[in-house]
Order: sequence, then C-alpha cells, then structure tokens
Amino acid sequence: MSSNLAAVPEPEPLRAVTVSRDVQEFDLLIEDMEAELGEGWGDLDFAEALAFLHQDEARELEFIVVAVDHEDEPRLSTVIDVIRQAKNARLRVILVAEGLGPMALHELMRAGSDDFAPYPLPENALTEAVARIRQPQAMAPTAAMMQANGEMLDGSVATAATPTGGGMGGKTGDSAIFAVQSAAGGDGATTIAVNLAWELANIDKTATPSVCIIDLGLQFGSVATYLDLQRGASIYEVLSEIQSMDEQGFRQSLSVYEDKLSVFTAPNEVLPLDVVGPEEVGALLKLAKSCFDVVVVDMPCAVTAWTETVLEMSDIFFYSVGLEVRSAQNALRFQRLLQGEGLPISKVAYLMNKAPGKLDMTGRTRIDRMADSLDIKFHAVLPDGGKQVTEVNDQAAPLSELAPRNALTKEIQSLAQGLQDARTRIEAGESNAPKKKALFGLKFG
Repeated sequence: MSSNLAAVPEPEPLRAVTVSRDVQEFDLLIEDMEAELGEGWGDLDFAEALAFLHQDEARELEFIVVAVDHEDEPRLSTVIDVIRQAKNARLRVILVAEGLGPMALHELMRAGSDDFAPYPLPENALTEAVARIRQPQAMAPTAAMMQANGEMLDGSVATAATPTGGGMGGKTGDSAIFAVQSAAGGDGATTIAVNLAWELANIDKTATPSVCIIDLGLQFGSVATYLDLQRGASIYEVLSEIQSMDEQGFRQSLSVYEDKLSVFTAPNEVLPLDVVGPEEVGALLKLAKSCFDVVVVDMPCAVTAWTETVLEMSDIFFYSVGLEVRSAQNALRFQRLLQGEGLPISKVAYLMNKAPGKLDMTGRTRIDRMADSLDIKFHAVLPDGGKQVTEVNDQAAPLSELAPRNALTKEIQSLAQGLQDARTRIEAGESNAPKKKALFGLKFG
C-alpha cells in the first residue's frame, strides 16, 4: 500500500562552512554563500570550528570561509589556529576581512589562507575567490586581491598596486644598494636619492631595473613629500616585524610612484633613531635586495647604531658635501670615525653638491682645495640647480619631469647612467672592462 505522504527531501550535503565571531555581522557574506552554495553551507564560531575541524566530517568539506573584522584582532591567535587546523584537514581557506591592520592581515595570510576577499564584498568577489581555489593550482593572494575600489582594508587610499611598469617588475639581474647621506643639513641627500632612484627606474625602456627607495629618516624623512605620497601608517610595525616578514608582506608595505618606483616611506610619527637596531635594518635591506634590482637608501644626517650596517651592505655609500666649512668639518669627522672603527671607507663616494658653475674659476679652485684638505676625490660634482630645484621639490615631482634642462637634472642622469652601465657590464661578466671612474669599479650583488 503506497503512502500519501510526500517524500521528505534529503538535506543538501555540507560543502563549506563560514567561521566568524558572529556571521550576522557579515550579511553580504550570507547572501553570497547562499547564492554560491544554496543550502549546502553552515556557520560556526571559532570555538566550534576548532572542535569540528578535528572530526572526520570536516575533511568532506570543499573549503571554509574565515570572516574577521577589527574586533577580532585581540583573538588573532585563535583565528590563526582555525586556519592552520583547516590546512591540516586539507581544506582550502578563503579569508574575508574588514578593518584589519596590515600586520594582522599579514599574519592571517601567512597562517595559510589560500585566497582573500575584502569586506564589504565587491560584486562577484566571493564567486571569483571560490573559482580560484577550485583550480588545480590556486594562485597565492597578492596585493591586487587586497584592494577594493581603490581602498585598503583600513579605509585608507591604496598606494601599493600590482606592478605594471617596467621598473616595478621582478628582479632582472644582480641587486645593488646605493645609500645617500648628507654631511650637514641642507646638503641635498634626499633630493639626490629621490632623483637618482627615479632616473634608474627610467634608465632603459627595454630593460629597466626594478627600483625601490627606502627612507630611513625615521624622524623627519621627506621622500614621501618629494613624491606626493602618503606616509605609511604601519611603517613602525613593519620595521618591528621585518625579521619574520616575507617578500609578499614587504611589498604590501610599499607605496608606488607612477607605477615605476617603489617607496618605503618614513613613518607618520617622529621616532627615536634607535627605535630599530642593526638587525632590523639589515633584515630590511636584505628583503629589499631580494625583491628589487636596485635599492636606494636615503639616510638621516646623523650617525646611528645602524649606519655601519647600511655602509657594509651598500655597494656605494654616497656622501653629499656642500662647499662650506660646516660640511667640510663634518666630512672630516665622518672620515675619522670610519677609519677609527675600521669600517670599509673604500665604499664611500663623495659628492660635491650645489657646486659653482663651470665658468666660476674661483669656485673650482675652492672645490679642489676642499678635496685636498680632506684627502679625497669627488666622484661627481653636482651643480647648484638654483631656485628651480626648490620649486620642483615643492611641487612633489622628480626634476626630470618638471625641470629636464636643469643642470642638476643632467648631472644626476649622468650619475644614474654610469651606475647602470656598471651593473650591465658586471651582469655580462665583463668585470675586467675599463671603468670611466673608480666609483663604478665596485662589484654589485
């Protein structure tokens, strides 16, 4: 005898779960999960997820979605445990985050997240993330995935982007580090560093090296000002965690100028110069060198506990000197310090900045007299670009963009070309090729 009762439908098998403090806080995620999986998903809080992921039923899932916001930062270790347990169960993990700081986000990515979607979820963001993790070899999340409509998770305007320009790509050869320091305030180290980095990033349209400039002026660094970039809000946190950071995390801390030049800005706050030590600075330069062909370091005017680290890791340490007694005295003190400490003084390349014009014979005589008194040779004499240099700096652009005919612009371009020619010869194995200047005889990498 047949029953008149309607057959009870079999429940749809569980294919995924969301894990959050309270899924009702992520209403857009609920809608997208229902659109993607129908009734084939469930919701767990973090404690329930840790218990569930130890069970055999968890291995039958396709993926989990971990949803967090700024209120979850105090329990970040628990969230990390959930991600790691999911990876132990061989599940794919999609991270959905809102308002997390860069370091917190970085820790969650390193814990094993396979993909990322910002919250509020952009249209089709979850669908695309699910499609990516279903591919045989899902791509690791990149900085581009961590942007939503030009804004970062903390609400600030995004400055780091997926490299598109030639100078923003991966490494193409041996890396080199060039540091720039002033003998005295106003001797132009930042102007030289910014424009040297920009010229190197535009040196060759077909084989442009990837270039990063690092502003180690932790108190009053102005590289970001010269390029009209916002100072990184989390620079101090990045420096504090730099020894455990990977390349992806480092790239996410960078700002980008004109898709060609990567910039590690000075922090927002005025920090003591000893807030970081030689170990942190060494790790920072090592990481930058692993990511870029050329690293330009803008040094503070002061000598710090990590000046020795930068000097030893640099291929060339440019020391900018002005044609005045103050700069000459400081240059002599710096020279004596290096000699007394047994530091590699051969790496120091002296630059005469704001020099008189070529037709000023008295000025040329003064330059020669200063070189003799210091027992040095100026490897480059950079002319005084005049008021135009200050005006261009105030407009936050490289000199070659707004003052291409300025005498200082041309000399910095010549300096950059010499450095690039040296890199090219060394990469080609022509280590015995004649060099135009002793400055370019150093071995990079």
